Amino acid sequence: MLEKYRIYENIEEKDLKKLLTTLQSSTHFYKTDQTIIYSLGNRDIIGIIEQGTANLMRFDFDGKRTIIEEMSTGDIFSDMFISTNSSELSVIATTDCKVTFIEYNELIRECQTNNKTAPILLDNLIKLISEKLVKRNQRIELLTKRSIRAKLLHYFETESKKLNSKSFNLKYSYTDLADYLSVDRSAMMREIKNLKDDKLITDVNKKITILY
Repeated sequence: MLEKYRIYENIEEKDLKKLLTTLQSSTHFYKTDQTIIYSLGNRDIIGIIEQGTANLMRFDFDGKRTIIEEMSTGDIFSDMFISTNSSELSVIATTDCKVTFIEYNELIRECQTNNKTAPILLDNLIKLISEKLVKRNQRIELLTKRSIRAKLLHYFETESKKLNSKSFNLKYSYTDLADYLSVDRSAMMREIKNLKDDKLITDVNKKITILY
């Protein structure tokens, strides 16, 4: 039985199975930390995470990495909605993953036939891309903060608002958090200590509480 992820909304299971077969979709399994796609550029593909979680990562020439986006079950990725040089981006599994791939051009061709299911899938895809663009703008707002303190406070406030709580558990290791904020880990740890000394936050076993 196929899961009803948002990209599959309003499509009957039998119609979805038929469409995925027509589009010559392929499904692959990946282990934690395995590379799903090494270079996202120059591929007209759509990846659908059927199970697990993954990160969209950017690796600089000096090996420095930045977490561009976190993705979870039901999420999608593609070079079609990446504004930066997508050849620098990789998709890395953060847990065991099951990923289904379909070709965008095949989907467009199928929409030009009498297939009634393909346009629904395309419409769902466009809606998800629009949401991703909003999240990408929010991500840009974080990365353009000028100081490590400003980035940390912005991130903590965002997580707090998501949960409607002043306290929340960090979902990242400190190393991954530094990569997500695109800052040096040691400098970040010093700033977290400063935030605690200034009584702006508490940090107990990676449980952050905002005090202001």
